[in-house]
Amino acid sequence: MENRSCITHFILVAFSLTFTMRVVSFFFLLFIHIITLLGNFLIIFTIWKSNILHTAMYYFLVNLAFLEICFTSSIIPKLLSILAFEYHAITFWGCLTQCYFYFLLGSVELLLLAAMSFDRYVAVCYPLRYGAVMTPRLCMLLTLGCWIAGFIDTLIPTLLVSKVWFCKSNVINHFFCDVEHLLKLACSKTGLIQFINLCSSSLVVFGSLICIIVSYAYIIVAVTKISRAETSWKSFSTCASHLLLVVIIYGSSLFLCMRGITASYFDMSKLSAFMTGIVTPLLNPFIYTLKNTQDMPGVACQINSCPDYTRV
Repeated sequence: MENRSCITHFILVAFSLTFTMRVVSFFFLLFIHIITLLGNFLIIFTIWKSNILHTAMYYFLVNLAFLEICFTSSIIPKLLSILAFEYHAITFWGCLTQCYFYFLLGSVELLLLAAMSFDRYVAVCYPLRYGAVMTPRLCMLLTLGCWIAGFIDTLIPTLLVSKVWFCKSNVINHFFCDVEHLLKLACSKTGLIQFINLCSSSLVVFGSLICIIVSYAYIIVAVTKISRAETSWKSFSTCASHLLLVVIIYGSSLFLCMRGITASYFDMSKLSAFMTGIVTPLLNPFIYTLKNTQDMPGVACQINSCPDYTRV
């Protein structure tokens, strides 16, 4: 993986802030990071310690919490060092590594949300067969498939970027290393790489989104067949936490896939990345622990269609 680049370091612009704002932002971001780590670790620890929670839905939730920890840790430490010490430099290979892990974890998260939507589909549409279908083996295979697909999808564009010749400015107008921003600094032709990167990211985003839409289409049809309005709403409400997370994550991801170079492109790109990489991992523990009204896992009937991800 030899690189002909004459640039060995990049400069992350991050945000233009005064000294006071940098101090405030540092402590605010540090607080967010600590809460994010504690909240997601608490989900993992609670599920691990409670035997009654050793079911398919909580297996996916543990993996999601672990992903959120890794996801936010791939960008926040560097941003904290920028705010605290104004150390904006990052090595070429450090930048490439950060870029790879950010998009790897993001891809796996999207695929895992699709797997969780399948779990919701089985739980609502086939509640009596939920335990037989969502076996530990199937859950493990689904999770492994998410990681393998994310690894392959992210590896190819990253390897191609590592061969690009960088000789222009080394200033990246972002708070982490992003492929699109890196390619803007390249001297060699990057049209093919941009096309492959767009195809690979779109494949994960739209592919997983289609799986989620299809799953919820079947869920809505199943819920509408329930006669009582109260029980219909209760059945659909078991998916509320998952749906909320889907809206937040896919809203940002779809923007990143369809973004264009405009006057406000870089600011919007930062906002979208901030939502996906910092806000979402922070909200995850709150989204999945607000409700605690679901019946015991494995108890299936028409009234309480299936267990819900919110019981932690």
